Amino acid sequence: MAQNLTTVGFDADDTLWHNERFFQMTQDHFAGLLADFAEADHLMERLLAAERRNIRHYGYGVKGFTLSMIETAIEVTEDRVPAAVIRQLIEAGQEMLAHPIELLPHARATVEALAQTHRVLLITKGDLIDQERKLAQSGLGDLFHGVEIVSEKTAKTYERVFERHGEGAGRAMMVGNSMRSDVLAPIQAGAWGVHVPHGLEWEIERADPPEDRSRFHSLPDLGALASFVARLD
Repeated sequence: MAQNLTTVGFDADDTLWHNERFFQMTQDHFAGLLADFAEADHLMERLLAAERRNIRHYGYGVKGFTLSMIETAIEVTEDRVPAAVIRQLIEAGQEMLAHPIELLPHARATVEALAQTHRVLLITKGDLIDQERKLAQSGLGDLFHGVEIVSEKTAKTYERVFERHGEGAGRAMMVGNSMRSDVLAPIQAGAWGVHVPHGLEWEIERADPPEDRSRFHSLPDLGALASFVARLD
């Protein structure tokens, strides 16, 4: 029953703060650097393919993305990519890793409100050092009862996290912008999955919404979350 909800998990990137737009800005820069060697659409297809291949090697985050850009640059130029381009790609990745955090609307107020009534967790995937940096800069760290930085978000991941920090997935909710990672996986684990779209979406995270699942909900923004949870209770 809804009144048994005790734990609310939040995704980080593009749920609490901006992230994908910096990747897209860097991709535009990447396309400009390689314009003499490949059309932008073809280059993005090759980059996405490299990212898919490399997730199992590098995981998620800026470092894996940067290595995938370098790999793609080498491939599309048939090993002729200038060293100056490689240097600019490395610098672009370093700039992404140093970019200031910008909270999304309602992020702080929503986490603060739910922390008064529920156990709130941050559940994010990606590079450990970068995610820790972003959380520290966000100013939200002290609001969470637990933080989990994981290599992948699967049903098994959510089962483990919600068992460790709460009363199990059946009494938990996950909130995020990724349909695949933040909605489908927690629902498969037995939790609620609440989709809060960001507007920018990484192709790898796309999935069809589970409209037939009673524990699936979509909200326009984080500002609607506290009242939605209150109605469930």
